Amino acid sequence: MTHNDIDTLVNSFIVDTAKGEVDPRVQQVTVRLVSDLFKAIEDLDLQPSEIWKGLEYLAQTGASHEMGLLAAGLGLERFIDIRADEAEAKAGLTGGTPRTIEGPLYVAGAPVCQGFARLDDGTESAEGEVLFMQGTVLDASGKPLPGATVEVWHANLMGNYSFFDKSQSAFNLRRTIITDSQGNYQFRSIVPSGYGCPPEGTTQQLLNLLGRHGRRPAHIHFFVYADGHRKLTTQINIDGDEYLWDDFAFASREGLVPQVNKISSPEQLDSKQLSKPFSSIDFNFTLHKERAAAPEAEVERQRAQA
Repeated sequence: MTHNDIDTLVNSFIVDTAKGEVDPRVQQVTVRLVSDLFKAIEDLDLQPSEIWKGLEYLAQTGASHEMGLLAAGLGLERFIDIRADEAEAKAGLTGGTPRTIEGPLYVAGAPVCQGFARLDDGTESAEGEVLFMQGTVLDASGKPLPGATVEVWHANLMGNYSFFDKSQSAFNLRRTIITDSQGNYQFRSIVPSGYGCPPEGTTQQLLNLLGRHGRRPAHIHFFVYADGHRKLTTQINIDGDEYLWDDFAFASREGLVPQVNKISSPEQLDSKQLSKPFSSIDFNFTLHKERAAAPEAEVERQRAQA
């Protein structure tokens, strides 16, 4: 069939059969996606068994809750960010802290702390390296934003996230920090580890067939927002990680790899009440003011709630 034949066929399947009230946007998107799928089947000469195996794969991916991983691994989530960057630039919003992917492991409702928070529950203190991270939330002109919200979450030393990993305490390595009167935030945690897709999971199965690994570098996720300003979804990556610039989720970006300072002086150890060296990261977040012409910064998607 020609592409024109397929367009006519899909229109007859989806548009001409409509008898009730139609949502024009849903119809438009459905027609386009089904048409593109049919054209791919025709152009690639996909056989019935291949088509059904593809449908089974998607069903299995959904059942195992790996759609978020698959979206990251195929670059879909990064592509969404690229389009958002382009739309913001068109609206005159440039600079600021770069956005990057949210990933599938956020959990709403983390405990709220004022100015400072300790993220870890202490269960990995013997094996882990203490991390202090601090900075200021700023507006686009460099003015501090008191009362801004910094939501932070990251993996433990095994590369696992609390809530999804039931062996961890509730909200381990997750907090919501409200910046102080100078717009500052700080938290104490442990230096996280990177992680990989479940080795027997559906995402890794596809990556194996594509000759790709499913590893992520060590990183820390953030939502940062303040009244009158656009919500920022981002993460910082831990410098020196083997997969820093080889992230299967394509989330590493210039401007999101801060220097990790190793602190060992007795005076600074005493000030933190620590007996062994620790890591320190300074990082400021810069938010854009909300603008009517800019795309929606709040992404509606299903998220876990504890």
